[in-house]
Amino acid sequence: MMKSRLLAAILAALLISPAAATDAEFAKIARAPGTPDIPGLKMVWLAPWGDVRSAHPWRNIIVHQTEGPAGSARGGAAEQSRNPTRRGVTVWVETDGTVYWAVAETLVPTHGDGANRNDNKYIDNKPTYRQVVRDNSIGVEFAGNYPDVTTGPTEAQVAAWKILVKVLRARYDIPLDHVYAHNWIDYKDARYCEGCWLATLARIWGE
Repeated sequence: MMKSRLLAAILAALLISPAAATDAEFAKIARAPGTPDIPGLKMVWLAPWGDVRSAHPWRNIIVHQTEGPAGSARGGAAEQSRNPTRRGVTVWVETDGTVYWAVAETLVPTHGDGANRNDNKYIDNKPTYRQVVRDNSIGVEFAGNYPDVTTGPTEAQVAAWKILVKVLRARYDIPLDHVYAHNWIDYKDARYCEGCWLATLARIWGE
């Protein structure tokens, strides 16, 4: 069941164009202030973008998944917006693909466990160990893997991620190989690999 759902999501995403805009238009939108309309994304702005030159210097993206039911991203984002530095992330993605930008890009939520993985199980951890941390990494949380934590992302989440990761990379000049699953850099829940499918897809999609 999980594998078939993931396969369907991956195949659907491969057929989706990242954006209707040209690369130049997309880059302009991605670096704009305010609450821009991003082609292909349903974005709910709880915190608008400012001048990108004043944003926190994000160098990495960490993909998280939360043990919340469908609908929980909205509540999580609202709580994050009220208390930006609590344990959580800047961006939340609902099972229907809705993206919630919860925190001003100048603030640093508490997420990650200090990049404590150094076993090279998923990737080479030499450049990540104690280096890919909350202070330099913007976090994206995908809701919906409850009650079965092994449940993969929905087709709508994968489609949104294909555009969202491009937005984040373009806005903050983040290299492709700086997109990480939470499980790649931290010792996490042994029942599943948190964020691994989504981070892998981002790297497969490439530039």
